[in-house]
Amino acid sequence: MAVTPNKKSSGIAVEKPQVDVYFDKYAENHQNPTNELIHWICVPLIVFSILGLIWSIPFPYIKFLGRYNGFFNWASFLIAFAIYYYYKLSPTLSYIMLLVLFGFSYVIIELDTWHKSGGPALWMSCLAIFVAAWCGQFIGHKIEGKKPSFLDDLKFLLIGPIWLLHFILKKLAIRY
Repeated sequence: MAVTPNKKSSGIAVEKPQVDVYFDKYAENHQNPTNELIHWICVPLIVFSILGLIWSIPFPYIKFLGRYNGFFNWASFLIAFAIYYYYKLSPTLSYIMLLVLFGFSYVIIELDTWHKSGGPALWMSCLAIFVAAWCGQFIGHKIEGKKPSFLDDLKFLLIGPIWLLHFILKKLAIRY
């Protein structure tokens, strides 16, 4: 676990996990309650929409996958990468995020099924959600008066979702 010096307590340096260092840095640009509320709505929608957009990219048919061909796709690689990154920061947060992504995947499958029965294309629905959620994010940061964290470092695009999850875990007194 990567650690960064935090503060001294009784003359002994207390080490802070890297994930907490990222959360502290991310929190610097997310102090306004309205911006925080907007993030609680828009960050999950952005994650969902990106997953759905990537899910929509045609994936080659792989014979040995059989009936699971539609479930293994480009989004599977995104999920694997994200969960690996989260696992290196915090196994607990990675497990919970995996459950969240499974839930999002279920909804994406349902949207794709709806499309096959006459509904809008998955990519169109996800693109609309993506654009609306990013508009919300930029409105939130305009209210905050600070630029989004990812403009300084792209890794904060991945930190945002687990930053929200860590609040839930703290509320439930679960160590992450």
